[in-house]
Amino acid sequence: MMSSQSSTFTGRHMAAIFVGGFAVVIAVNLFMAYNAVGGFHGTVVDNSYVASQSYNGWIAKAEASKALGWQAVPHRRADGRVVVETIAVPEAAAITAAAERPLGAREAAALSFLPEGQGRWLSTQAIAPGRWQLHIAIRAGAQEWAGEAELR
Repeated sequence: MMSSQSSTFTGRHMAAIFVGGFAVVIAVNLFMAYNAVGGFHGTVVDNSYVASQSYNGWIAKAEASKALGWQAVPHRRADGRVVVETIAVPEAAAITAAAERPLGAREAAALSFLPEGQGRWLSTQAIAPGRWQLHIAIRAGAQEWAGEAELR
């Protein structure tokens, strides 16, 4: 037997759909805002005016580094230690690096390197798996080189 009652679309149904749709949009926005704030480490510089005063010095250092012709390419070994392969870097140079996580939880590590010969340098410390941003510094006598590289 069939029921003689038919369902009708009422104002209450429309209100429920309307409120439910907005609830979904608001929930997604709150989730995205929570993830955005959780992955933000703060400011890149504490005072942009003071940083702007150093800008010309940073440019001069970058040009001096480029003029040296040195190159450094980092790779991570399976044991977590970092190998830096260099080109034209003197054997008596000293290499250090500051490693930072570019995303997610704030994590940093200071690395120092020992020469392995043939332009290869091995870090004395291991770093955890994942993505890292390396700020590499090379010094040989009065010459200084600075560069950045990403490890994945």
